[in-house]
Amino acid sequence: MKVLLSIGHGFSARALVPLLDGFRIIGTTRSEEKAVALRAEGIEAVVWPGTDLAPLIGEATHILTSVAPGVEGDPVLAAYEAALRAAPAEWVGYLSTTGVYGDRGGDWVDEGSALLPATKRGKARVTAEAGWTALGLPLHIFRLAGIYGPGRGPFAKVRKGTARRIIKEGQVFSRTHVEDIAQVVAASIARPAPGTAYNVCDDDPAPPQDVIAYAAELLGVPVPPAIPIEEAEMTPMARSFYAESKKVRNDRIKDELGVVLKYPDYRVGLRALLEGEG
Repeated sequence: MKVLLSIGHGFSARALVPLLDGFRIIGTTRSEEKAVALRAEGIEAVVWPGTDLAPLIGEATHILTSVAPGVEGDPVLAAYEAALRAAPAEWVGYLSTTGVYGDRGGDWVDEGSALLPATKRGKARVTAEAGWTALGLPLHIFRLAGIYGPGRGPFAKVRKGTARRIIKEGQVFSRTHVEDIAQVVAASIARPAPGTAYNVCDDDPAPPQDVIAYAAELLGVPVPPAIPIEEAEMTPMARSFYAESKKVRNDRIKDELGVVLKYPDYRVGLRALLEGEG
């Protein structure tokens, strides 16, 4: 039987599960409360940190890690480097971020572009990617753009009146619907290509203020006023997102994995989210 060990079984990994047939799925989560919810979905949930994952690593045919690195590095690598080096898995996936490319002043990047992270989070991801690569596993890296999907999008803030249209000249972001992440990962599992990195994003990099405006239009509420970034009160985390501007190419997931995006731009994605609420 195929066994997927999903370390950090969260938003993206949960969307993957319906696309996998014939898999026993073991997922880790950080609390018993979340573990109970995962078990209700048919997942063999274990709490980690707190459970020794080494035996599970030793029996998994497939390993997916969604755990972000912290200030001290990647916690999965720190705890289980030896077990991972000896792992018999035929496919390993690491969910990374397009932040590894850094700021490109709105220019395009692809998987062959240099990794030039500008933020601490981006630098930590580059280090983590290198650490996973060094293990010698059949690794596949997925560099995810900004993620949205059911329960995670602009509608709640627009409805509450807390959404802001922060304007920075020339700023563009790429984004991706969680269901498209899931189908890319599933396609990779079906067609392994160890050592490959994939950008996972839609076809339409866009200014973030345009996304907020479109969400407001769909809801039939006033478009939030524009706020120049120089005048916006923002947390350091939020401001760091505006430190980078780039457009991300996704040709590889189409050409090599045969993926046809369900949500090729944010307009299609947001309309689908709103229809899904009905």
